[in-house]
Amino acid sequence: MTKKTSQDYINQEDKYGAHNYHPLPVVLEKGEGAYVWDVEGKKYFDFLSAYSAVNQGHCHPKIVKAMTDQAQKLTLTSRAFYNNVLGEYEEYVTKYFGYDKVLPMNTGAEADETAIKLARKWGYKVKGIPQNQAKIIVCNENFHGRTITIISMSTDPDAYNDYGPFTPGFVKIPYNDLTALENELKDPNVAAFLVEPIQGEAGVFVPAEGYLKKSFDLCKKYNVLFIADEVQTGIARTGKLLACDHEGVKADILILGKAISGGVMPVSAVLANDEIMLTIKPGEHGSTFGGNPIAGKVAIAALEVVKDEKLAENAERLGKIFREEFSGIKSHMIELVRGKGLLNAVVIRNQPGKTAWDVCVAMAEAGVLAKPTHGNIIRFAPPLVITEEQLREAMNRIKEVFKKFE
Repeated sequence: MTKKTSQDYINQEDKYGAHNYHPLPVVLEKGEGAYVWDVEGKKYFDFLSAYSAVNQGHCHPKIVKAMTDQAQKLTLTSRAFYNNVLGEYEEYVTKYFGYDKVLPMNTGAEADETAIKLARKWGYKVKGIPQNQAKIIVCNENFHGRTITIISMSTDPDAYNDYGPFTPGFVKIPYNDLTALENELKDPNVAAFLVEPIQGEAGVFVPAEGYLKKSFDLCKKYNVLFIADEVQTGIARTGKLLACDHEGVKADILILGKAISGGVMPVSAVLANDEIMLTIKPGEHGSTFGGNPIAGKVAIAALEVVKDEKLAENAERLGKIFREEFSGIKSHMIELVRGKGLLNAVVIRNQPGKTAWDVCVAMAEAGVLAKPTHGNIIRFAPPLVITEEQLREAMNRIKEVFKKFE
């Protein structure tokens, strides 16, 4: 039987799959640490990390072992019964992040939906907002997922066009604008402010220093919950365990996903203290797969790896090297370099034949995988297990690509 080529796999996806993604023309079949290999055996540096889901590196042996060991014993009970893993995981994750309770879900979008429901429930039960009047403040250019409710708060036409009618109850303000935030917080019907500490999908937009702390303080002033969506920025990506840790902010509701499983399966978590979490009663919210035994064991292992291998410290140190090296590239195509830890972006001056997409295709040919966002921004986010030697080798390849475009 003839071995299938990359093009064969691409054609197969194109024929039988929905056309809701536009991937780079690379077909991957193996991953280890900071590397992936395509079906022809070519080796690449992965500088996307599945949008920060594989912070611990591809197929980390400790995480894979936790998954396979548990898979041979018990995979799913649903929450109709207790199992002997969930409580262990719940205790571990709440102590790890310093909260009373966790509500386990599967995907980041589900976790965001859960946080929204929690905030509204708290608004009615604790704050005393009149029924069906609760508002949640969100930021322009946000990305929290793709459900109907979440796209209802989006300002990206690609996300919301032709999907209405939309869910009411969201107030949109500019990101990184404290005056706009305070103006809306004065409304007594506001239950929460939902924010990404760094806007990842928008192109790694880092707010002004102090923005998170001042936003948090304003929320306290007006008795409004501060919700941090750390699905992409959490789990050591930005050089601290959580991006909010850079400013000493402890969110009222913390949303986690992606790397909480090290990228081996969908796991997400919503963390809050009792005053908020216990407003939801039995039967009022849940998930068949949320908190399943494999997820519990996988998440414990994934979080242990973050601490044991000092991934936050590695991200902090190597992120500085990345930005220094990139800032030293002399290219008229590079407009701006920004980021925190190993979540970075390079803004490109698009020209005919020299777009961010063209650069990413050329980088793939040179053995480095990254992906454009918003047309002219390239996001660079390698697994946090990458070594300085590996990072510098990848940077040299990236520099060579930019030279070719001069």
